[in-house]
Amino acid sequence: MFVEGVSLSDENVELILRDLIDLYGYDFTNYSRASIKRRILRLMSNDRFLSFAEFRYRLKNDPEYFKRFVEQITVNVTEMFRDVQFYKTLREVVLPVLATKPIIRIWHAGCSTGEEVYSMAILLAETNLLDKSLLYATDINPAVLEKVRAGIFPLAQMKQYSENYIASGGKKDFSSYYTAQYNAAKFDETLGKKIVLATHNLVSDGSFNEFQLILCRNVMIYFDKPLQDRALRLFYESLEMLGYLALGSKETLKFTDISAMFRQVENREKIWKKVM
Repeated sequence: MFVEGVSLSDENVELILRDLIDLYGYDFTNYSRASIKRRILRLMSNDRFLSFAEFRYRLKNDPEYFKRFVEQITVNVTEMFRDVQFYKTLREVVLPVLATKPIIRIWHAGCSTGEEVYSMAILLAETNLLDKSLLYATDINPAVLEKVRAGIFPLAQMKQYSENYIASGGKKDFSSYYTAQYNAAKFDETLGKKIVLATHNLVSDGSFNEFQLILCRNVMIYFDKPLQDRALRLFYESLEMLGYLALGSKETLKFTDISAMFRQVENREKIWKKVM
């Protein structure tokens, strides 16, 4: 019988984080402890563990369960064309500048299940830029990358996504981008073929290309300050001069080591241009 309210001490959390490094090479030590603790407790409750010892044993000895752990710990809330003013700014301010480039490389760091990647692909298609673009979608979690590869999302969400799309300046019938299959929406393969998928850990991995636009939205709110600084330095090094960095609505470059090297676009949305 599952015991409701199974406890988790700060010391227990540290043990789990050390196990993940020693056994699997995954380093979550710079993630927000409060966020990590909440998510572990939720996972222990959902999977009906009787004790912390039982949970730790399963995590250490079952690689398949470790995959589930990573999926649950790193999951981010996402939707297509989320924050419509942000996407209007991309469409009206950023993409016209990128249109002057011979090739456009965009990095979605911490892409989760890919809703924002497909939103970007649609924006590029509507501005006749998709053919000369590559969208690099990376995440620490291999399971979510498979969802990006499939390009299949719940059909029930399409009404909200369509409303977001239209509010952000979309001109077409949103349903023209996908095919309804039972309770799922399968997005057009012409969008997916421009997406390059790879696992990438913002904690430990380095730069792998030079980009004109990097998006990392609502990921760093789960990081502590040193890891935020590391990720932002990585993005700085990965952007070409005058490239753009887009963050989430609760994230900022203010009071960071690289703030002087960027100028905010439009002074409204969380989009910055690299100027130094």
